[in-house]
Amino acid sequence: MKNILFALVLLSSFLFENCDNLDVKNMSAFDPDDVWNDEALASAYLTDLYATLPGWPVNDGGNADESDGILEQGDIQTTTSNFKYWPYTTIRKINVLLNEIDNGTLSNDIKSTIRGQAYFLRAFHYFKAVVYHGGVPIIKTPQLLTDDLMVPRNTTKECFDFIIEDLDNAISALPDQFTGSDYGRIDKAAALAFKGRVLLFKASPQFNPSNPYGNAYWQEAYEATKAAKEKLVTLGYGLVDNYDDIFMTEGHKEAVLAVVYTNPGKVNGRQETGVRPLSQSMNATGSDQPIWKLVGSYPMADGKQPGASEKYAYDIQSYWENRDDRFYSTIAYNACILPLGVSNDRRQYNDGIVGDPLDAFYPGAMYHRTGFYCRKGIDNALSQAEVDLNAVDWLEIRFAEVLMNYAEAANEKGYSDEALSILKQIRSRAGIEPGNDGMYGLTASSKEEIREAIHLENYIEFAFEGRRFWELRRSRKLHTIINGMHKYGLRSVLKSELDPLANVAYLPGDFNYSVLEIENDGTKEMYVPETYYFFPIAQDEIEKNTSLKQNTGWDSGTFNPVLE
Repeated sequence: MKNILFALVLLSSFLFENCDNLDVKNMSAFDPDDVWNDEALASAYLTDLYATLPGWPVNDGGNADESDGILEQGDIQTTTSNFKYWPYTTIRKINVLLNEIDNGTLSNDIKSTIRGQAYFLRAFHYFKAVVYHGGVPIIKTPQLLTDDLMVPRNTTKECFDFIIEDLDNAISALPDQFTGSDYGRIDKAAALAFKGRVLLFKASPQFNPSNPYGNAYWQEAYEATKAAKEKLVTLGYGLVDNYDDIFMTEGHKEAVLAVVYTNPGKVNGRQETGVRPLSQSMNATGSDQPIWKLVGSYPMADGKQPGASEKYAYDIQSYWENRDDRFYSTIAYNACILPLGVSNDRRQYNDGIVGDPLDAFYPGAMYHRTGFYCRKGIDNALSQAEVDLNAVDWLEIRFAEVLMNYAEAANEKGYSDEALSILKQIRSRAGIEPGNDGMYGLTASSKEEIREAIHLENYIEFAFEGRRFWELRRSRKLHTIINGMHKYGLRSVLKSELDPLANVAYLPGDFNYSVLEIENDGTKEMYVPETYYFFPIAQDEIEKNTSLKQNTGWDSGTFNPVLE
């Protein structure tokens, strides 16, 4: 108990005010002899750093074409906090660990494992900052208050090199795989997978607008993603058989890096209190409501797009029939079965007459409703009173991403067979029929066609996992797909010959459907210019550190964040 209390005091001592632009080491705040000589305290310090990993994203899809929400002109400015990432408080804590741990008496094995996790975490936060802003100041050691703290930005290439160096250090120090009580810890498998993600971004059009697909970085990305895929396969990672089980079960072979939630203790990471249909939520916020574009993008059961299938006819009045299994795992559509702790045969009505008006989508509907709700990560066993007890783990990295990153890099290097093989695996797990040609509905053959097929598959496979907006930035499709976009939902109206007051269970086919623009406060048109490929450094950080230069395109900035 004494060690635990001391650890809490120790960790709280690192929370200084106004230190986000500095990486300042306050040596008087703790006694290194206590921390780095005691495994429990060192582990507590490391656990505090784990708390900086992200959890379940909510409403992120509103910035793209997954869910309701509008990015308006003026939402992103140098003087606001929106879309800024400046993690130097966390970087300072990590640097303290890396600088001090060798001075203690912990065993070499323990030191190595802790260091490896710290290197990963530093790489993780620097990478996120680079994805937001391009090159940022690289600070490798805890600065003293007497140091020159006016540190300029490093180039984007220097930052990528530093991130890869940290990840290579992590890979060399970490065990292959953490299991049991250590499940959720960063291991070699996670570091290899993340390195593939980093190098895919480095090669991407976001960072290489003048040479998006011919640059030399694609070779690095291919080698890293292939190595990650092959190593993880030898460790037993793979796709779980049922797409539903990705987030409904835990500790499975697809979970490469999990942020673990548990009841009691750490709950409501999914924020199910607000994601559920409003009538069954706790705070009635209506987050992550799918828009019609996403719903209409799911393939039919034969892998063809709606309207293109010869086997399965498509009509808006029966849009839910014969779709890719991922549709049913992700989309809560009108009159579908959605238990939500009420009953196993409870149906979700979004029409406002048969169902609860809170859930309804109609002209003038409040709360930006769309006629759909999200199923992913929702614990159907919880009642409305228990909704804040959701303890579904967040998978920051899952094996499907490792595969898809490899497929993308392989395609850009001309290995179309490797890329198509991955797409077939993903589609097979989604329950799509192989067809007579064994292509699972895929018709792409050229590099450009396969590239687009990969982008579409990512859109469907990772819906509501906080990836779409960043994928569109990475591929420089944000301004062509999202800018100027209006968002639509699907209205449900019980057929006129049916009695809405009858005590019967109405089925999806008992309603008429029509596409309707979503009600949004203010403008209904997305504003996403090309300047959004690199967000600005916050003006207050530049005022605190006059050596920082602003990105080009923002307030007469002169810093160029691209590689090529």
